Amino acid sequence: MSPPSNLHGIHAVDSLLALPRGVKRIIAVLADASLCILTVWLSICLRYESWVSPSGYQWLAMLLALALALPLLAAFGFYNSVVRYAGKQMIQTALRAIGLYALMYSAIVTAFGLPTVPRTIGLLQPVLLLIGLGLVRLLAHQIFNEQVSHLNPPNPTSTVLIYGAGNSGQQLAASLQANGQTRVAGFLDDNISLHKARIAGITVHAPSDLHNLVKKHQVKDLLLAMPNLERPRRNEIIKQLSSSSIAVRTLPSLNDLAHGKISEGDLRELDIEDLLGRDPVSPIPELLRKNIFNKTVMVTGAGGSIGSELCRQILSLTPSKLILIEISEFALYQLNEELMQSAVKSQTSIVPVLADVQQQEHIAQIISSYRPQTIYHAAAYKHVPLVEANALAGLRNNILGTMHVAQAALAANVHDMVLISTDKAVRPTNIMGASKRIAEMVLQALAESDSAQQGITRFCMVRFGNVLDSSGSVIPRFRQQIKLGGPLTVTHPEVTRYFMTIPEAAQLVIQAAAMPYHNDSKAQVFLLDMGKSVKIVELARTLIQLSGLTVKDAEHPDGNIEIVFTGLRPGEKMYEELLVTGSPATTQHPKIIQSQEAHPTWDELADTLQALQNKELPPMNANQAAVLFRQLDTGYTPANHFIHKL
Repeated sequence: MSPPSNLHGIHAVDSLLALPRGVKRIIAVLADASLCILTVWLSICLRYESWVSPSGYQWLAMLLALALALPLLAAFGFYNSVVRYAGKQMIQTALRAIGLYALMYSAIVTAFGLPTVPRTIGLLQPVLLLIGLGLVRLLAHQIFNEQVSHLNPPNPTSTVLIYGAGNSGQQLAASLQANGQTRVAGFLDDNISLHKARIAGITVHAPSDLHNLVKKHQVKDLLLAMPNLERPRRNEIIKQLSSSSIAVRTLPSLNDLAHGKISEGDLRELDIEDLLGRDPVSPIPELLRKNIFNKTVMVTGAGGSIGSELCRQILSLTPSKLILIEISEFALYQLNEELMQSAVKSQTSIVPVLADVQQQEHIAQIISSYRPQTIYHAAAYKHVPLVEANALAGLRNNILGTMHVAQAALAANVHDMVLISTDKAVRPTNIMGASKRIAEMVLQALAESDSAQQGITRFCMVRFGNVLDSSGSVIPRFRQQIKLGGPLTVTHPEVTRYFMTIPEAAQLVIQAAAMPYHNDSKAQVFLLDMGKSVKIVELARTLIQLSGLTVKDAEHPDGNIEIVFTGLRPGEKMYEELLVTGSPATTQHPKIIQSQEAHPTWDELADTLQALQNKELPPMNANQAAVLFRQLDTGYTPANHFIHKL
């Protein structure tokens, strides 16, 4: 019994696909050469309205077509395209090549003329050649795909909707269809004129049809393919989608995609800034460059969340030297490797230094040796419960570390030292926040000392709230809990927090430090405007819903993921604030404000700092630390006492 005919076709296609790339190009060139000859002959026949045999200079017209068309097609990269994946790019290439060919061929055949060759051939033949090239590629594309699909029939494992029927959505749909594992049930688009239209065989629907489509096609995922959409409208769409219980993934911005071909691999989970509902404010280039360009810059705590992002942003602003101070060997190694890759084409020298800011002599030696012009001090213990349980270690690192860097900066005539502070320093309820408030006081008091008044060093403190995706951030923890099936743990139903992305925070820190200080002071507190605070429980609900799941609670006992309230952690506040007292002053940047705040003198701080320095303080718990904080008027009010001997 002979095999089915379509099996012969499949074997033939497999044989062609298995040929070397060079051989397949030769076949394509020979096919196009035949088209050149055939279209000249057809043009002559059409001109004479009868079938004629070529003769005389008509053969020359055919040779001329070969001599012009094939080199031009090759030069334009027409033979670099893969027929199986023929698309818009191949059509555009053919149009450009044949457009130039038509000018050249018609100039010879029509303008100058050839004996026995009708002049209209110079106009007619390029049109026929273009049609022929397109039909041959389309036919080959269809045959290849049909035969291969018979051999490997698509077996979609999921059904999706794509929001956005523009170029990005169309490219994404083509990629999904080529993969064969995903079925696109339709497009959603805001453009009313596209509704009910079909693009690449896929129907475009109004966004209001979402719920019906989800139910009809059992859709589990929606892909947001609008990388150039303005943030306000994007946020509206995401808010609408959060009530549909379908997982939402999105494409990055056009800048992130680098204007390349969009594929399924470009999809990612929604960024948290998509959930926060606000746009970062564009930076002021002059402020970014002022303290960095062509200068020696140092970052302490360089391997941390904020420190490492500061290093990335600083490197992009072309300092002459970037000094990385980090106590963790592994974190320093990772960051140094990353930055060295980015610095290959720059003139920046990157210097990794293993050091502990608590080691006064070592830090002083490093700063004295490298003479940085700007220091960003990000080294700190910042996890509230851990510092609450290790009060003395937190005090020494956060306070003494800041003092050591500041004193060394003064001695070395560093122009700017910038302390990365926190909103938890304002009326602190935990030891970490109080230690950062005292660190601010150290800089404020030191700036008024005689040595500072005689020097050039300016001290800057920048306060802001939670940064997203930092170590300990709630968002990565929620995502991990969702993957594990829940529950999501929230400390209290009323807890609110300010959020900002790490890149935005680092960018604002750099700009704040470059601003003029109020009243020519040598110490200035800057606050970053972080927008509206966010209820953590609402953030948890939104993440669950945008993961295609439902919240399990008393009203919805059949939901997928439960939210469990665990109680406030040691030292945790219900809400955060940025301003200690008074009215802040605006600056040239809409997201940065200045604050003038009362603080102790250096003499009033000296005894406590000396006791910490000489390790005279005994191990302490939160109650004992409170006595110290009250002496310094930090505004500390302990919350959720966690008595734990150190």
